[in-house]
Amino acid sequence: MKKVAILLLLFHSCLVALVHCYGGIGFDPLEKILEKQSSKQQEANYVTESTATEYSPVYVGPQDGLKAADKIVSLPGQPNGINFDQYSGYVRVDPNAGRAPFYYFAESQNSSSKPLVLWLNGGPGCSSFGNGAMMELGPFRVNSDGLTLSENKYAWNNAANILFLESPAGVGFSYSNTTSDYDKSGDARTAADSYTFLVNWLERFPEYKTRDFFITGESYAGHYVPQLAQLILQNNKITNQTVINLQGIAIGNAYVDYETEFTGVSNFFWTHALISDEIYEGIVANCNFSSDVNISLTCQDYLAQARAAGGNIYPYNIYAPLCLPSSSNAPPVSIFDPCTENYIAVYLNIPQVQKSLHANVTGLLPGPWQSCK
Repeated sequence: MKKVAILLLLFHSCLVALVHCYGGIGFDPLEKILEKQSSKQQEANYVTESTATEYSPVYVGPQDGLKAADKIVSLPGQPNGINFDQYSGYVRVDPNAGRAPFYYFAESQNSSSKPLVLWLNGGPGCSSFGNGAMMELGPFRVNSDGLTLSENKYAWNNAANILFLESPAGVGFSYSNTTSDYDKSGDARTAADSYTFLVNWLERFPEYKTRDFFITGESYAGHYVPQLAQLILQNNKITNQTVINLQGIAIGNAYVDYETEFTGVSNFFWTHALISDEIYEGIVANCNFSSDVNISLTCQDYLAQARAAGGNIYPYNIYAPLCLPSSSNAPPVSIFDPCTENYIAVYLNIPQVQKSLHANVTGLLPGPWQSCK
């Protein structure tokens, strides 16, 4: 009952933040997924149950002294009176390729008595730190000046120790020394790298090895979360591996498959008068969103009509205002500021901020920090 209560509390806390969704301005995950569907670039390398009797141990690197090095003294513009510890940095998961995911960790005030929760954003290709931590459920919000922070009273670290992981390599501050890795990241590698990250991170933070552990996320984390959980449970059966004390998973607004996603979206747009009866009926009659069927040209035409009919709206909250160039430096509108993502991008690309986060330390990032790629 206690475990269920923890998950319910976390997601109740997140309801206020969900209006600031993970993609934000200029990123349409449905269109990105549809492009993959139309061109038959479908994800087929999902995690499958291993039948091997032995498992090759994952890479575990030396972690001595790295926890202390990762501790954040203070973030630029951080409000005074912060009474919890925060850490961030890199954990190498492949020494040959040089893949190193970036993490941000916000402990609870009473960290020793609280569970450990991993948060994953989706996309695929969206930042769990910039979107998940800075826009949704982390301890801080970036103010409209792009220079200072304010406290988020609904932060999840009020209830748990929250770990944000940017994956796969190339997302957010995560990087690889092998540039071809950026084109080869799929569900299977993402799950494997996330598992290797956790094994190494728990060596760096050994006090959390036996702590109750939960995996949470949204959007394409509807794939990431259960696949990582499956891999953890699979590897926990092997005696020479670190046993991760997984207690549960939770996913909000999960992307599960094409059919569920696009059927639901078209129905939502129709019932909210964003598309006409004719367009909706055309989609129903001509679109087969089954993952193994190519989208027909007629279906694509009706979907294009639906996008045009929807107009210039914020796809994650149709009642919310848009961030327009003339309003990019405007004060917040009610409790929702449509330009939040812009403020975050400005803040996280400040050199002193990156230095405080121990981010981009190699200078190998393939460009400025971006919310989604």
